[in-house]
Amino acid sequence: MQSKWTPYPWVCFSMCVGVMGTALASPLYPLYQQAWGLQPSHITQIFVAYMFGALASLLFLGRLTDRFGFMAVLRAGLILMTLGVGSSALAWDVPSFSVCRFVIGVASGMITTSASVGMTRLNNKGDLQRAAATTSLTIAFGFGLGPVVGGLMAQWVPAPLKTAYVPSLALGLLAIYALFQVRLPAQPAGTAAPAAAPRFSFRDVQPALSQPRKPFLRHYALGCMAAFSAFGMFSLFASLAPSFMEHMVPWHGPAVSGLSIGIILFLSAIVQLIARPYATKGVAIAGFFALTACNLLLLVNTFAGSPWLFALCVAATAAGHGMCNLAGMSIVNKVSKPASRTGLLSTYLIVGYLGTIFPILGLGWLSDAIGLTRALAVFCICLGLLTAFLGALCIRARVLPVPRQ
Repeated sequence: MQSKWTPYPWVCFSMCVGVMGTALASPLYPLYQQAWGLQPSHITQIFVAYMFGALASLLFLGRLTDRFGFMAVLRAGLILMTLGVGSSALAWDVPSFSVCRFVIGVASGMITTSASVGMTRLNNKGDLQRAAATTSLTIAFGFGLGPVVGGLMAQWVPAPLKTAYVPSLALGLLAIYALFQVRLPAQPAGTAAPAAAPRFSFRDVQPALSQPRKPFLRHYALGCMAAFSAFGMFSLFASLAPSFMEHMVPWHGPAVSGLSIGIILFLSAIVQLIARPYATKGVAIAGFFALTACNLLLLVNTFAGSPWLFALCVAATAAGHGMCNLAGMSIVNKVSKPASRTGLLSTYLIVGYLGTIFPILGLGWLSDAIGLTRALAVFCICLGLLTAFLGALCIRARVLPVPRQ
């Protein structure tokens, strides 16, 4: 019976379902705000709790996949994700909900790292670039599906702060069951059996950060800042879009905010597919200036309140998010060798997660002090100037050669 459950599609499905739970709560934040009487800083703290969990997972649990195998870590991550999603439906205040979001963040880190490794290893065609693209698209689709489903459920189903989590919970249980039914393919004949692993120790959970060789340090820094900028801009929409969209579009409700967040991720995936054949330098430059444009559009629309400007802002955000992520990952691949790729990728993602934590926390605290509109204007000015400066640096940077592997 087990042989009928093919591993590859179920690993893809599990990754999609796993990351679906991460952004599901975004369109629900205004409902929590009304139910619990929250300030903008409370919303950003809840959102950032997830990011701290993902960051902790990346820092301390990244080696578990090499230690125990991707399937064991993927199963554990999905179980933890399902528990976090189920507990979110039972949360009663900010601290309890923040704990649930932190657990979801830890699970998300475990799922994305282990499933990425699994999809690469199970790729029968041996095309690593295609496997990487499939992984990126699966993550983007899962992240986008979460807020869309959560928003639609919250718009029309009773008790939305509980029932909105039901689809993700049900799909998580299905994915867990499927992963315990699949059987991994046997090792090819002639392949040496892996040596017995040493006893589990503190070294297995020590952070392992890396930096590239000196000739590539500047390029790598620009790649990391591409992730910082893209993650930071998307996090603005994922955390506070339901709050600042009220005077920008004529339609309101969780479904509208959830669809806008999902559209950014779906369009980002399409942009990555379109931009993949182009030179990394050109993609990075276009990505940084697209983020500059979206900050400028959002700044103007903060006072204009035009739905057309908001649509242009969403499109520019999606384009900048997609191209910056694509350029950043391409730079990591170009400046790394197989032995250093894991460490450089971890460092790259950590910088990206920092872009979701500090700017959004600052925005939340500033909103409490001077109001959301003024705080949003400050955020757009700062991030817009940063991305314009980074785009100018990219123009002056030399074309990155591909190092010998």
